Amino acid sequence: QVQLVESGGGLVQAGGSLRLSCAASGRTFSTFAMGWFRQAPGKEREFVSAINWRGSTTNHADSVKGRFTISRDNAKNSVYLQMNSLKPEDTAVYYCAARLLSLKLTANEYDYWGQGTQVTVSS
Repeated sequence: QVQLVESGGGLVQAGGSLRLSCAASGRTFSTFAMGWFRQAPGKEREFVSAINWRGSTTNHADSVKGRFTISRDNAKNSVYLQMNSLKPEDTAVYYCAARLLSLKLTANEYDYWGQGTQVTVSS
């Protein structure tokens, strides 16, 4: 079992930055690939970014490429999402997710989820 707790969300103006954190506990964090997903009101949950267990491979949705960066620190059992140049369309609840070993891009391939953190970008 893995428990995930997100933090770092909030209200920011367009063009601003936020850094989301996800702290993991339970099973060995370094064996898990980690992903960030988001869900806006009335929309389906969508992939944002993912990173493999070693941190050597990352993937970002086209909508956030060049603006968001995912990273991890296995010594701290944490994964991060640095979000720059935020846009109003980035407004959503952001979720951290975990799955064993290999990086995947779809929500239904992740086994563990955090409770989410709200990100609101004002225009």
